[in-house]
Amino acid sequence: MNTNLMTRIPLVLVLFSIQALSATEKSSIGEDEKPNIVLIMVDDMGFSDIGCYGGEIETPHIDSLANEGLRFSRFYNNSRCCPTRASLLTGLHTHLTGIGSMTHAPNAKGGDFGPDYPGYRGALNRECVTLAEVLRPAGYATFMTGKWHLGYNDKSLWPLQRGFEKYYGCISGATRFFHPTGARNMVLGNEVDKEMKSTTDRPFYTTDAFTDHAIRFIEEESASNDRPFFLYLAYTAPHWPHQAHEEDIAKYRGKYLKGWDKIRQERYQRQIEMDLIDPKWKLSPRDKRVPEWDSLDEALKDELDMRMAVYAAMVDRVDQNIGKLLDTLDRLEKTADTLIIFLSDNGACAEGALHGRGEIYDTEKRNQEHGNNYGSGWANASSTPFRLYKHYTHEGGSATPFIMRWPNRIKPQNRWYDDAAQVIDLMPTVLQISGAAYPPSNDGTTIHPLSGVSLAPAFDGESLDRIDPMYSEHIGAAMIVDGNWKLVSTKHAALEEGIEAKSWELYNLKKDRTELNNLAKKKSKLTRQLAEKWEAWAHENRVYPKPPRRR
Repeated sequence: MNTNLMTRIPLVLVLFSIQALSATEKSSIGEDEKPNIVLIMVDDMGFSDIGCYGGEIETPHIDSLANEGLRFSRFYNNSRCCPTRASLLTGLHTHLTGIGSMTHAPNAKGGDFGPDYPGYRGALNRECVTLAEVLRPAGYATFMTGKWHLGYNDKSLWPLQRGFEKYYGCISGATRFFHPTGARNMVLGNEVDKEMKSTTDRPFYTTDAFTDHAIRFIEEESASNDRPFFLYLAYTAPHWPHQAHEEDIAKYRGKYLKGWDKIRQERYQRQIEMDLIDPKWKLSPRDKRVPEWDSLDEALKDELDMRMAVYAAMVDRVDQNIGKLLDTLDRLEKTADTLIIFLSDNGACAEGALHGRGEIYDTEKRNQEHGNNYGSGWANASSTPFRLYKHYTHEGGSATPFIMRWPNRIKPQNRWYDDAAQVIDLMPTVLQISGAAYPPSNDGTTIHPLSGVSLAPAFDGESLDRIDPMYSEHIGAAMIVDGNWKLVSTKHAALEEGIEAKSWELYNLKKDRTELNNLAKKKSKLTRQLAEKWEAWAHENRVYPKPPRRR
């Protein structure tokens, strides 16, 4: 297959051809030409935490993916865990999948809110198909390890019933890392893993277990059928509870006594030096709720240093595990023809108390808790240079590191790819490179058409064929990105229908990506035009009708 030629075929024709195929038709791409696909998602990690995006945390393996492949400066998630996962796996805006707010157990009538609110069912509906459901008929082995969070109590909602052949992980949205139990236990296939044996010489730890089961799935496939494989590796780290191996924590203990003000400034400076951030974009001010570091007493500084050390250790451990996975691909001689994609599900998490919550010094107690975290000050640092966090559609909540490496297809570009993209673009990309078919229906249910674009042109540094703006909405926080303009509403904005109900802000991202100069009043005509576009999209994509309450 001439992959250079393929990326130059007009995207409209490519997607038309893909959607015209039935799910059972044979792919036109030869079996030996289909790349393996590894999709790695981390949970609640901020824009600047990893080294290749300005952080001081040691992430050499993730950094190597960026250096050897393609790194995006402007990639958007859906600002929250399960909405991002729904769009990532289906290529649809999250409300069309039934997960317009959060995941819960839908009732027989279609959800906690009833059939009158189809965008808020609380689990993946059957009007969408997952990446696994389109890749499996195309000859792919389909594996998943890690966090599902797309449907709970009924097993019909679990990964094996949505196209995955093998699964190990947690069905829920969060779990303890050393001692997951009860409803937040580990699941192997369709059954609870009651033994939870450690997969390393250290105590059982979910990040290690997710990786080692993923490696086992790949090794088993390599030894038997050796089909091309799709692996979705969805880490729960560094989502709370913040728990890590002691030797990893020790690497960072004391390094954060300089405080969040200094850390933010240092990260910002590195981002400028690596050309990720334009120096004319000012560093956003410290969160107004967060005190100046030097105003804190020494005891609190020590506690906060420890909290950030645990968080950093969790990110470090993810990187170590990605290194193990990369070593496996090398050993099995699969590196060259494996596309690896890395991103985070939302921005940094500022949930909980201002200075963090839960036990932090006592190892045994810390590792038994379910809610300990690092607080708003460190979340503010994780979001550098942006403001706001997870839940919000401002850059601090919706911008994510995004990396792709595929040695046989993507040459190291040694620069940032600056076209804006978002999670709904993954499905068109995977369809194009795999030759898989996007079906018009699923068990008699009509499937929503795709609205994202393929990222394949980026493999050659070419512009994406995006015509329409990008949109998002989560519990009242909304955005539309149209070229360099971004219209965004604040979280907890009025949930009622209509443009006047939103607290709209307007930013020129080319001049002010840190969103400090609100032009909504100065450019009121443009503000209203973009708001009308967003409102039309919201009606077409089941943002409305909104339920009378939110979960």
